[in-house]
Parts: sequence; structure tokens; C-alpha cells
Amino acid sequence: MPSNSDSVKVAVRVRPFNQREKNAGSACIISMKGNSTTITDPNSGQEKTFSFDHSYWSHDGFIEDKDGVNKSESDHYADQRRVFSDLGKGVLDNAWQGYNAALFAYGQTGSGKSYSMIGYGPNKGIVPITCEELFKVIESNKDKDKQLQVSFSMLEIYNEKVRDLLVKNKAETGSLKIRQDQKMGFYVEGLKHVPVRNYKEIEKLMEQGTVNRTTASTNMNATSSRSHMVITIRFNQVIMGADGKSNTRSSDINLVDLAGSERSASTGATGDRLREGSAINQSLSTLGNVISALADQATSKKKVIVPYRNSVLTMLLQSALGGNSRTIMIAALSPAAINYDETLSTLRYADRAKRIQNKAVVNESPTERLIRELKEENAKLLSMLSKGGRGGPDSSEELQRMLQENERRMNDMNLSWEQRLEQARKEWQKSVSVGDDQKSLEEFQHKPYITNINEDPQLSGIIKHCFNKGKTVIGKTKTGDVNVQLRGLGIQPRHAIIHHTGSKVYIEPAEKSALVFASGHRVREKFCLSHLDRIRLGSSCLFLYIGLPEQRTPSDQTDQYNYDYFMMELAEHEGVTVDLQTPRGTEAVDEASSERAFQEYVRLMPLISEANAISEELSKTVHFDAEIKSDASHDPMGKATGREVIVRVTDTKTKKIWMWPHDKFLHRKDLMDELYSQFMEDSSLHVAKEKDPFWDPVEDIFLGSCHILLQSLSYGLEVDEHFTLHNYHGKEEAVMHVQLLPCNAKGQLLSEDDNIYEPAELLGQPFHLSLILNQYMGVRWNKEDKSRGVYCRYKFFDSKVLATDTLWGKSTAEVNYSKDFVYRKFTEDFLRYLSTQSLVLELWGKQGGAKVESATEQTNGYTNGNAEVDNDMLKMTHQVQYLKGECEDLKKENFKLKKTVDTQKQALEMSKAKPRRGSIVEAEKKRPVTEGPNRAVGLDVDLAKALKIFFKDVRDVQNQVKEMRQQVMEVNQDSRQNGNLKVALEKQDKGLHDIDNHLASCVQNLKQTVASTLRKGKS
Repeated sequence: MPSNSDSVKVAVRVRPFNQREKNAGSACIISMKGNSTTITDPNSGQEKTFSFDHSYWSHDGFIEDKDGVNKSESDHYADQRRVFSDLGKGVLDNAWQGYNAALFAYGQTGSGKSYSMIGYGPNKGIVPITCEELFKVIESNKDKDKQLQVSFSMLEIYNEKVRDLLVKNKAETGSLKIRQDQKMGFYVEGLKHVPVRNYKEIEKLMEQGTVNRTTASTNMNATSSRSHMVITIRFNQVIMGADGKSNTRSSDINLVDLAGSERSASTGATGDRLREGSAINQSLSTLGNVISALADQATSKKKVIVPYRNSVLTMLLQSALGGNSRTIMIAALSPAAINYDETLSTLRYADRAKRIQNKAVVNESPTERLIRELKEENAKLLSMLSKGGRGGPDSSEELQRMLQENERRMNDMNLSWEQRLEQARKEWQKSVSVGDDQKSLEEFQHKPYITNINEDPQLSGIIKHCFNKGKTVIGKTKTGDVNVQLRGLGIQPRHAIIHHTGSKVYIEPAEKSALVFASGHRVREKFCLSHLDRIRLGSSCLFLYIGLPEQRTPSDQTDQYNYDYFMMELAEHEGVTVDLQTPRGTEAVDEASSERAFQEYVRLMPLISEANAISEELSKTVHFDAEIKSDASHDPMGKATGREVIVRVTDTKTKKIWMWPHDKFLHRKDLMDELYSQFMEDSSLHVAKEKDPFWDPVEDIFLGSCHILLQSLSYGLEVDEHFTLHNYHGKEEAVMHVQLLPCNAKGQLLSEDDNIYEPAELLGQPFHLSLILNQYMGVRWNKEDKSRGVYCRYKFFDSKVLATDTLWGKSTAEVNYSKDFVYRKFTEDFLRYLSTQSLVLELWGKQGGAKVESATEQTNGYTNGNAEVDNDMLKMTHQVQYLKGECEDLKKENFKLKKTVDTQKQALEMSKAKPRRGSIVEAEKKRPVTEGPNRAVGLDVDLAKALKIFFKDVRDVQNQVKEMRQQVMEVNQDSRQNGNLKVALEKQDKGLHDIDNHLASCVQNLKQTVASTLRKGKS
């Protein structure tokens, strides 16, 4: 035997594109050469290559024959038979030699795990082919001294609970327990192992298990993508010796179909306060930890603790991973670029698994010895029980249980194989005879019916309900007039009514709150069904309607109406495709990004429906909605095309809102499912607020944004406009008055004389800019709830993120925010920023974090009910405020001029005290007497006179502004003016016009006087 014969064999297999990926126009990112598999990053083009025992290319290179079997057209294509030949035959060979064998499939949901393990239609997978081949050899056995025995078991693990899929309604009576035996290791107590004669009996058992799994998944809200299925074929070879004693060689073949690997990523979502994983994902995440620990153990001399006991799945797979078994792993890959991250994760997972070393031994021992050992162990247990156990009633119960298990095993050994087969046959006939839900094939041929659609194609078409003429009521409990019992999330006690008239079939909701959809449309009243209509009841029960016999045709393609078809149809009717294909402003539409977001939205839809149904059943007041987040709302370049799905969470009672990332929602959904399972078991709900997956502390919410082009600033032109802030859907959230005012080095607004014709002229020069946010208007967030507040957030060039104060409870109010940006040198980077980027102003909402101010919407405390007049009054008031600011600026400028005059006076006095060669004083002495008195003194006198006149003129302007403010107050306070507002506004307009002319005249006179004085000083 080669040294590496006990290593875990790993094979990878890539499937064809599914319809969803074809619609997306996805590129293939997987390539294979020999046993090497290469994956290409669709964004960077970077390649990563992995080597495995087998790399199977099943993406293309095949045709479908008349029987529906995929046949290879090239040597590159790997069909089902080739996969069995490489992997399944090895499992059978190990079983014949007496070794335990295990085969498990790993990969994301929809990657082809079930296709490789079970197969679809005529394309049988490894499990059925292995069973067929095993019984072919058994049937050809002519050795009378060798008896070959096969038994079959089928279980499912969901939420760390084990269900026997061969026992009907077992899910309702509780889960099975995991026990440990020193020789057997971990096993499932009470799991039914059914003896079988041939492959047909295994097919019937698998069909029964699938029906039970489908029914249980609907009742328990456990989709197949979230549960693990384990099929165990126990193969015993009982060989009679010449001395009349028998020897038993046994082998357990474990065939494991694991849950979708993408579920492990949602455990402990980044940024979520509830970081612990749910029990639903515990098995899958623990399996990853076990494989990593075993891989480390194989490459390190240090002792590594392998956490088998941390989950039910890893306890049952202990022998398959690092124990007494020869194990094969199939990693199923999606070829699509949209699944790059998950596919890469699967390849890395498989790469670790191939380093695991097992220690397989032949399971062979005399049958008599096995019985003798069990008898001896029973004697010890009886002795311990007679002494009162090992300490307390709990230990006595455990000893009693162990004794009963040993007696059961001895009884099985004492029964002949023929007796056990006969017993299994009677049980099967009994279960079939009492099954009132078994419909004859003729009934479905002559009556309309619905058949279930499941995410797992293996579970689709399992449940069927026929409709007789008259009325059929579908409901949660089979009481009263309910004919069809359908248990699932969102199903009402009386949910829907089917009316069969003989020639037509109608459906209508039995209650207003009942969710009924037909071909994507919400049904609110009586609706006539058409052949192949798609029906959704509640949050997740999907059915395909098969019409009357005369409506059916041989060309009906029922296979196209799969789970993906249902979800995409529902998403399109919700308008998500329109939302994705409608750009905001200059935003471009990235088809790849939009398609990824659409597929993510489609995958999230059923989970959101389930979350809403769970919230309703648990009496939570929380509602979930999927939204598309656009990166363009935050991008200063305005070129971002990225989109992602987020979940809007609304507490309908408190009106609080949260925005959850996709991963956080998946994590919380798992915790909700776990909470719901507990509720279903004991009908009570006790959870602390801190542990409640429906609750979170309040947080700030992004409401909307606007983009302000900055290029005009590089030409010295101001921005003074009202900008609309839009949310991710392009809807208006608020209007904001924004000013961007370029200034000179002294902080003054640039005048017409300061026009910049080429931005390059500013390079190396100082640059001053004033940002003013004057007013919010029509803030929808505050209008909906007066306890809310808003603030604005932005980042300008190299500044940190800046924010305004929070405005509480008002939908229209003054912001009064200003920020000055001063740059000593106008650089190339700054010029490039102004030329190519925008200023993104983001509006954020706060919730109930401050005492709400009076929410009366007024203009200076007054409103007259006429929106047009109110707006005019508001504009006039703003102009008065602006002029007031202008006066303040002029005062500052006058102060600077006065200070300059004082400085010149001091300099003159100093020059008189200490004259020096070449000084101004010496120059004045040398000038002729006819030039008059000292010119510097004359300059000061002229400037002083000019300033005196200017101050006098400005005082007149101030008085005029004061008079206008007084007029505004009189209009606001005097009710007599209400009917004559037009006259008041005309007075305001005339006053403002006079002030503007007077102010312009003052400034012009000052300029002329100063210029004249300076020219006089130079002459």
C-alpha cells in the first residue's frame, strides 16, 4: 500500500453556466489543465493555480442525447460515469476490503454538489451509481458461505439537530441524540437503518427521505442550502468458516451533501454587535476549523487540538476526517465571474483538505466475539445499576440507556438477515398503506394541481396537491373547511381559496393579510389561473400550477420554471431592474455591476420575505426591505458605478430605521431562524434586548447627497445656488442653499476687476475660499417625524470630514454654517481637484437623540399661508441679512485702512527723528519750496478726509438697512398688513435698490479718492 493511500483525496469539478449566469453575460474564470485548476480574478486579471488529485471540466464540450444524458464531445469533458470511475469505484473497493469510506461534496449553493452526488434525471450521480454497482456484485455472488448485507440510513442536520429522514413526522417529535462509544466512536442514537435487498428499495427509501426532507424544510423554514444530508450505506460481509463460526467484515459508506459554503461567511458578520455565530451555521464553520486543524497537524510536529466536539456534523464525520476511513472530497465550482470570491474560497478550502491524513483499518472480527463482548458489557452495566449508578439519578439513566442500546444491537445480531429483511418489508408496506397523501398517477393526469418548487432541484416536484371541482381551501391548520394543510412562514390559518368550475380554476386570498402571488403579481381578489402560472403563498412556499388536461401540450417546458425563474420574475415585478438601469445625473450604468447587484437582490428576496414573516409571527414590529446602494452618491469624481444590496430595517412602532449591509443581514437572519426554531419548540420567547437579532441601538442614516461642480472656482467665479439632495433611488430628500465664494488674500470677495482668464494664473498664488450653507428646505426626514434631526457632512480637498450642527425637528430652517479654507499656494493638485472633482454634500439623519425644538415652520416667526408670498418675504429677509454682512465686512476693511494710516504716521515720526542719507526727509529738504508742505503729511490728510467721508456715507447705508429691518418687523407683527403684503414687498424692493446704489457709490468714491491720493503722492 502506498504511503499516501490514507490521505484525503480531493477532486474539483466546474459546472456549466446556469440560466441566471447566462442572462448576466458572465465570463468564465476557471480553466483546467491536467490536475491543475486556475482561477482568474475578473477585475485584476491575476491568476491563482491549485493542484488536486482530479480536476474535472464539465463546463462545456458535451451534447444531450435523445434520452437526456449528457455525452462527451471531447476528451476534456468529464461526464458522470468518468467521475464515478475515478471516485466511486474507489469507494466500492474500500468497502469490499472492509474499510470505512466517506465521500462529501463542498461548495456554494448552486455550484453542482447535488448533481455530482445524486444527479438529475437520467444523469445519475455517484450515490445511485455506487448503489447500482454494489448490488450488481451482490446479485452475482454464488458463494453460499458468504452473506452480503446492505442497510440504508438517511439523516439531515439543521440548526445542530439531527432528523431521521426515513421516519415520517420525526421533525415534530424532537431530534435524535449523538452518543459516543469507545469502539464505534460517535453515532446517532435511534437512527433507523433499513435492510435492503436491491437498488429499487434504496430508490424508494431515498424518495421517501426526500419527501420528508421537503415537508420538514417547509415546516421548519430550513431550506436545503442550509442543512446537511448524510446517507450511510452499511455493508456487512458475513463469511462462514470451515469450523462453523462466522467472521464479519463491515464497512460504513458515508455520502455527505453539505450545506452551501456561502453560509459560513455570514457567521459573525463584520461590524455587527452580535458577533457570535448561530447554531444554524455552527456545523459548517466548525468543519472548516477541523479541516484547518487537521491540515496543520499533518504539517507540524506540534500537538494540535481538533475541535470535533464543537458541532454535530464534525462529531459524525470524525472517522472520515483524520480517523478510520478512506475519504474523498468533491469541491464543486461555479465558473461565473460574479461568484469569484466564493469559488476562490472553495479552492482554498479544498487545498487545505488534501493535507489531511487518515488511519484506515480493516473492520473485521468474529461475529460470536462481538456478541460476547456486548454480553460482557451488559453484565458490567447491570452490576453498576444494582449499586446505584456512578453517582446520582443522571448517571443511572445514562447506564440504563447504554444497556438498552446494547440489547438492541444484540437482538439485531441474533436475528437472521432474512428475518430483518421481512421485518423491514412489513414496516414499508404499513407506511405506504396509511399514507393518505399518496396520489395515483391517473389523478394527476385528469385534474389540475400544483407542484412544489424548491431551491434544491432534488426537492422540486415532490409535493403535489390536486384540485377537485368546487372549493378547495389552503391553510395552516387542517381544521374547519381547510382541505390542504400547508405549513410555512407567512401561511395564515385560512390562506387561499381555489375555485374549480370544471372549465376554469380561480385563486383568491382567504384573508386580506394573506400573501398570494401569481406569475409575479400580488393577487388581492379572485384571479383566473392559466396553465404553468407561478404561485407563491406566504413568504417562501412556491408552486407551479399545472392546468386542466386540455390546456397541457407535449411541448410544455416545465423544467424552465425553476427556483431562479420564480425569484427573477418576482424581482422584476418589484421594479428593481428599472432602479438598477436608471442612472443618477452623470452616473454611468455599469452592466456588470448592475447584474451582480440584481443577482444579489434576487438571492436576498426570499430571505427578506422569511424575515418579515418571522417578525410577524414573533410579534416583532420590524419590517425589512432590500435597497440598492449606489457608490456614485458618495464619489467626488462622479464616475463610480458600483452597486450593492443593503437592507433597510424599520421599526414600525418607534419609526426608527437602520441600514444593514448584506453580510450583517445574513448573520442576523440565521439568528432569527434559530430564535424562531426555539419558539416553534416551546411556543415561548425569552430573549434579552442585547441578544435580540431584531434590535440595534439607533444609528445615523445616510439620506441623500448632491454634487457641486468646482471648476468655476478656478476662474474666480462664485457658486450661489439651491441644490437638491437625492437618495439612492434618485428621490428628493431636501433642498439646500449653498455658496462657494472665492476671496482674495485679504478675505475679500473677488470683484469684476479680479477676473481670472486662465486658472494657471493662480498657480503659486494664495487662494481663499468661503463655504456657506445657508438653509435647509423641505427636509423629508424631519417632516415625517419631529423627533428626528439632520446634519450635513462633507470633505473638501485635503481636509478631514467636516460636519454641521444637527437641526432637530424642522423641515425648513437656517443652517448658518460657514467655513473658510485658506491655501498659501495654489498647487497643481488643487487645480486638478477643482477641475475634475465635485464637492459632495451628504445629508445624514439622526434619530431621537436630542430634545426636539418647536417644529412650527415659520419665517421670522410669521407665516400667512401663501407659499409664494412667504418665499418672497424669505428672499427679502436673506438679502437684508446679506447686506448686514456686507456692512460688517466694510467695517473690518475700514479698520484695516485706519491701521495702515497709523502705521505710516509712526514711520514718518521715526524718519523725522533720525534722518539718514537717501531718506524721505532728506529728499523733501532738497525739493524746491514751491512744492509746498511735506508731501507725506499731505497724503495722510487726504486719506483721512476720504475715510471720514466714507464713514459718513456708510452710516447712511446702515440707517437704511435698519429702517428696512424695522419695516420687516412691522409687517410680521401688524395683522393689518396681511392683506397688503404686495405694497410692503414693493417698499422692500425699492429700499434694497436704493441701498445697493448708495453702497456702490460709496465704494466707488472711496476707490477714486484713494487712487487720486496715491497718484498725487507719486507725482
